[in-house]
Amino acid sequence: MKEESRKGQNTELRKPNNMRGKKKVKRIFPPDPVYNNITVAKFINQVMRQGKKELARKIVYRAFDIIKTKTQRDPLEVFNFALENASPILEVKPKRIGGATYQVPREVKKERRLTLAIRWIIQAAKSKKGKPMKEKLAEELISASKNEGAAIKKKEDTHRMAEANRAFAHFTW
Repeated sequence: MKEESRKGQNTELRKPNNMRGKKKVKRIFPPDPVYNNITVAKFINQVMRQGKKELARKIVYRAFDIIKTKTQRDPLEVFNFALENASPILEVKPKRIGGATYQVPREVKKERRLTLAIRWIIQAAKSKKGKPMKEKLAEELISASKNEGAAIKKKEDTHRMAEANRAFAHFTW
């Protein structure tokens, strides 16, 4: 059966470009409506739970308002500093070699750095108790922009683990 004769099937997605199957399609996010920033839109999507995007937007925008009142600086600037400070440069990935599993240090790609930084900041904010999420998120973003806080500690722990396993760096694939 020829590729052209298949009707109703998207042959573009079905052709494997390598032996492992389809290539992952990179999704393009529209920027958020208030700050017109794609990174803020991704952050809102990570805060969102059970599809309640409007609630997630309110939490993030109110956290940005709190940041503006507490620091007297542009909240987008504080947000970008926080993400930059919380993004890891190295991480460890397990690799099985000859019956043993080694933690092999690897450099983190730019996309994954952003994802990890966002995830760690949100997890750090969620782990705090006794305050509304907007206040916890604002505090974590402010502390991360000053190179302190739980998200920064997580990054430092990751770097420390990668440094400790530097002897296995030759197993990188």
